[in-house]
Amino acid sequence: MHAPHTVDLIEPDLLMLAYRTGIFPMADSREDPEIFWVEPRLRAILPLDGFRMSHSLARTLRRGRFTVTCNAAFSQVVEACAAPRPSSASDEEEGEEGRSWISHRIQASYENLHHLGHAHSIECWQDGLDGQRRLVGGLYGVGFERVFCGESMFSRVSDASKVALAWLVAAMRRGHASLLDCQFITTHLASLGAEEMSQKRYLTLLRAAQSPVAAGDGEAVLALPEAFAALLEDAAAAGLGAAPGKFIAQAFTHTS
Repeated sequence: MHAPHTVDLIEPDLLMLAYRTGIFPMADSREDPEIFWVEPRLRAILPLDGFRMSHSLARTLRRGRFTVTCNAAFSQVVEACAAPRPSSASDEEEGEEGRSWISHRIQASYENLHHLGHAHSIECWQDGLDGQRRLVGGLYGVGFERVFCGESMFSRVSDASKVALAWLVAAMRRGHASLLDCQFITTHLASLGAEEMSQKRYLTLLRAAQSPVAAGDGEAVLALPEAFAALLEDAAAAGLGAAPGKFIAQAFTHTS
């Protein structure tokens, strides 16, 4: 189900300007037509060289429990992230029962950003007993220069959102990005290596991640979809095209 066509979109230029200056929108509920702009006193980031790959997560990646894609089901991911989380939600989900800050207006605005090439998703799929492939986890966010601002993630089976995040970090590293913004710290994110800092410190990192890369400083920065595709090409070149999760797990093992 998609947001109503009558929703008043947040202007994409305004939305991107907000992210470039360290601000993002939220709403009080799914149905709320109004938004408010948030600039937290404390900000969470996940250092790309500090992602914590547990033994169980590495095993899940190597075994290929999920098929992972990029930008294959953006609207479905946002819809799943906006859905109320049950009271029994795990730390991996960490939602508030019965409520969502992702209003229909916010969802439609990010779907518009996705159409314009500024918002991206990573999806985890799993084949059911009936042979049908089902979306079981994922995340979405906004990307620009060497920055990705993660908005939300969801998981319908254990480890799905962790696998999506591992692929995101690996793709950002492959694409020579430098800043993964997580907005607010949670127990789940902290267990994966996220750190909390002052907004002032975050803004310093944000400005640096948007500064031009000097000639000779390395390969060109890749947007998330291109970086994701490059990862798959690297896996194939390493003889792991049929098991890209194993390639991702090895990449973290070799750099940890």
